[in-house]
Amino acid sequence: MLIEDVPGIGKTTLARALAASLGLSFGRIQFTLDLMPADVLGVNYYSQKSGDFHFRPGPVFSQVLLADEINRATPRTQSALLEAMQEGQATIDGETMALPDPFLVLATQNPVELEGTFPLPEAQLDRFMVRIALGYPTAEEEADIYGRAPGGAADPDPAPAADAAELAAARRAVSRVRVDEMLCGYVAAVVRATRGHSGLELGASPRAGIALYRTSQARAALSGRDYALPDDVKALAAPVLAHRMITASAARLRGQGAAEIVAEVLAAVPVPVTRGPEGEG
Repeated sequence: MLIEDVPGIGKTTLARALAASLGLSFGRIQFTLDLMPADVLGVNYYSQKSGDFHFRPGPVFSQVLLADEINRATPRTQSALLEAMQEGQATIDGETMALPDPFLVLATQNPVELEGTFPLPEAQLDRFMVRIALGYPTAEEEADIYGRAPGGAADPDPAPAADAAELAAARRAVSRVRVDEMLCGYVAAVVRATRGHSGLELGASPRAGIALYRTSQARAALSGRDYALPDDVKALAAPVLAHRMITASAARLRGQGAAEIVAEVLAAVPVPVTRGPEGEG
């Protein structure tokens, strides 16, 4: 997940709370200009005591990894996450090591301060399943935040509500959510329509279509259904597709962003009529 929002709205707190609520290990990397790949992956060091080399794992060997302000590091360091995000493994000094399972990456970007940053390349953006913005809390929520943290003290981590085994079972349940042939064709039609849109220089890839398919399954499962609907696809199209596309300069001059183009595509692509077991369409 790529979280693109201003500082101070709880991105780190969200990642830490997610790890604690699932009973998973948590790691955080503050990306800076001088950060090296070894700071992300880990390093082999020589121990004079044992007369041998030992591996000191980096933060990437955590089940939930927060990559804070990922666009402040150089492309070389950013690319250290590519293999980890795609393959679930890391290669250090020619040796491939498996990462923990589950392995979740939450990366943040500050959309306001762009000086001294390195925009993520399309190949890396395409590996984030979704991009979201938390936004500011409501007045009531903000007052509650102040009341629960007098003196600026952070809330303690929540007690685990599940564990890795339950998370794995949930992932298996999501994979069993049915997506009928017409809905699968709808996903393909939405993704393919982005490639021919005049406001885009680059449309969504097949990997984006797979992500839209899988997140639609997840939304259906969270809604208590074992079958996906077009509404699931439409609700997740912008978070899944928008960050993977490149808008044309003419569209940007008109103030048209990728999310608005996704909305245009959804309005143009015919929605199939699908039926669930109870006749829900």
